[in-house]
Amino acid sequence: MLDAGRHPNIELLAYCEVQGVEGKGKDFTVHYLKKARYVKEGVCTACGDCAAKCPIKVDDEFEMGLKKRKAIYIYFPQGIPGMYTIDPEHCPMILKGKCGLCAQICQAGAIDYQQKDEEKTLHVGAIIVATGLTQFDPSVVTEYGYGRIKNIITGLEYERLINASGPTGGHLYRPSDGKLAKKVAYIQCVGSRSLKHNDYCSSVCCMYAIKDAMLAREHDEEAESYIFYSDFRVMGKRYQQYRLRGAEDYGINYIRGRVAEVTEDAEGNPILWYEDTQTRQVKSLTVDMVVLCSAAVPSKGIEQLAEILGIELTPNRFVKTDPFHPTDTTAPGIFVCGFCQSPKDITESVSQASGAASRAAELLGITSSDKRTVA
Repeated sequence: MLDAGRHPNIELLAYCEVQGVEGKGKDFTVHYLKKARYVKEGVCTACGDCAAKCPIKVDDEFEMGLKKRKAIYIYFPQGIPGMYTIDPEHCPMILKGKCGLCAQICQAGAIDYQQKDEEKTLHVGAIIVATGLTQFDPSVVTEYGYGRIKNIITGLEYERLINASGPTGGHLYRPSDGKLAKKVAYIQCVGSRSLKHNDYCSSVCCMYAIKDAMLAREHDEEAESYIFYSDFRVMGKRYQQYRLRGAEDYGINYIRGRVAEVTEDAEGNPILWYEDTQTRQVKSLTVDMVVLCSAAVPSKGIEQLAEILGIELTPNRFVKTDPFHPTDTTAPGIFVCGFCQSPKDITESVSQASGAASRAAELLGITSSDKRTVA
């Protein structure tokens, strides 16, 4: 990210939203909205004094609501560009004209409560769509109790808890009582490979569940992990060896069986009810915490963006591509890469990104001295 932010030929239009696109391949006009940060770009030094004194606390979206952030904030510490933004929905100065504490504290003079959204235009020769993914809401799978049973969390919430910079400093504390979770179950295919929700495999869940279980053991030698699966789809290079190492070196228990329901006991411990498909027996397992490996789905707003760009989507809302050119959308000059085209992991996404960049360069006939632009 730092390399991209510092590159002389890359301009990052952060906190902006595409409003409309006109033209065709080699000659696009992109209309976009530059949202008001209420903080001057190029002036803010990201010192953090403003956030330290801000009295308003709201749920932190990046931390999955597991901790609070201030009304003036940085979305996440490593974000590029590194500067603060004021949340206009919660800032009392913007809402009511009362407070102004951050402007008084900021020695750089970066606060500007009078900033307005700006409509801007950009001329480009090619467009690459790389809108990524978001997490399926597992609360609609009511039998698993997400949102009802406190000690049931999603894979992304687990990632934040186990991260050293996360809300618990890397400790796997239970949401219900703050106790350390030593016995954790991971349920695969929550909302994926399902005719009721998403009929495709999300591709990444098997591997990140194994990784998460390994992290639990690295944090606590007494940790026990149980992964419930229908079948493992570990198709990447050395992925099968990674799965085997999880059992041999980290003591991960792989249970072939689909969990039918999760209940809880009087102490808030989740109880998993499942059929062990190898023994053909109905069993139960009581654990400290359950992690739902929820389906990965295209990012919110992909339908609106597709309409703006004039590209087609598949029934599952992925960007439709040419069968023989997996980076080419249905609109000439607009290319795609990453999960928004189809489920794939980081390695595949990087590979396809290189392909999309090559296709854009091919379209424009770009040379080392060329100045034409790709958005």
